[in-house]
Amino acid sequence: GGEGGEGSRRTADEMSDSEYESDVEEEVVQDLSDDVVMTKYKLAAEIANKVLKQVVDGCTAGASIAELCKVGDESIVAETAAVYNKKNDKGEKVEKGLAFPTCVSVNNCVCHNSPPSSDDSALAEGDLVKVDLGVHVDGFIAVVAHTVCVGGAPKNSKAADVLLAGQNALEVAMRQCAAGKSNQDVSEPMQKAAEAYGCSVVEGVLTHQMKRYIIDGNVVVLNKPSTEYRAEEQNFSLHEVYAVDVVVSTGEGKPKMLDEKQTQVYKADMSKKYSLKLKASRGIYAQIKNLPSGGALPFTVRDLEAESESRMKMGLVECLQHELLQPYPVLYEKDGELVAHFKATCLLVGAGVDKVTGMPVEGVESDKKIEDEEVLALLATPLRKKKKNKKKKAQA
Repeated sequence: GGEGGEGSRRTADEMSDSEYESDVEEEVVQDLSDDVVMTKYKLAAEIANKVLKQVVDGCTAGASIAELCKVGDESIVAETAAVYNKKNDKGEKVEKGLAFPTCVSVNNCVCHNSPPSSDDSALAEGDLVKVDLGVHVDGFIAVVAHTVCVGGAPKNSKAADVLLAGQNALEVAMRQCAAGKSNQDVSEPMQKAAEAYGCSVVEGVLTHQMKRYIIDGNVVVLNKPSTEYRAEEQNFSLHEVYAVDVVVSTGEGKPKMLDEKQTQVYKADMSKKYSLKLKASRGIYAQIKNLPSGGALPFTVRDLEAESESRMKMGLVECLQHELLQPYPVLYEKDGELVAHFKATCLLVGAGVDKVTGMPVEGVESDKKIEDEEVLALLATPLRKKKKNKKKKAQA
């Protein structure tokens, strides 16, 4: 996630990052050096992949978009309910569930489309469908996004080109998000990979570090640096986790929000305090605080209840005016263009980059190909070193 053009977001993020962490983690920093943490990430990833496959398999002509989103969310809740049911050392139950609601965004729609149940839009043959979702176990997050063409992408079609552009841009990005490398060196090879297929990298998309209960941590990669957007230089480090997020387009890659009313995905900003005046707002905000993550992780309006749609709207508006919530708007590329989205959760481990979520792009062909030596060399390097003797890891 995290496609959004508001320049003010960084400061809010930085604040919420540090403040929220000091609340959650009194004792120790929990990262991948801890086997239990690693197990939780792997478990969240396994569920994310399973549900992604289920939703992608459901992307057939005539399928309801709202229904696909609902099925994805319900599967995440059911799958996570079945794991980690032992209490922790303090005798508390382990929280788990949705870390990002299932979104199904079609053709020139870039992201964050998770419509209300009343929405009757359906998929058609030839639609290019982006599925985006996230799962957490005890606050340890695995996110994933994949793009598929309903009925398959014909060879050399715009759909085939944008799928291959996205897949290759993701492959090079993951190799550049390795421990010791700089976040400034990711965007250039990604752009070259996309351009080989006549596509561009979409602006405003960020690869974020993820931490416990934090889906958009401070170390970021700007996929397309511009005069407006620059990311502070930082290096990737061992035991960090990244949501490597790649969005490419057959157009120029400048997404816009067309209709604010389409926004259905929000997250609470933990650093903001305000006494809401309206009863409707207080009711909604109380429900958000009661969500499994207290709203710290993104949720959709489908997860909330109100007496009527107008009261729901009223309540959300007051929460937004006082920045208690951050919106994830539905963004669009120009009509007629196609957008592909690929996102993988990457664990930076001793052997390299461990890609724990994602699906392969299969059966897609184009005569266009990458010829840039630097990009080809990157693609030829393995994500991580192979282990020589495979010892069985003790199950944590």
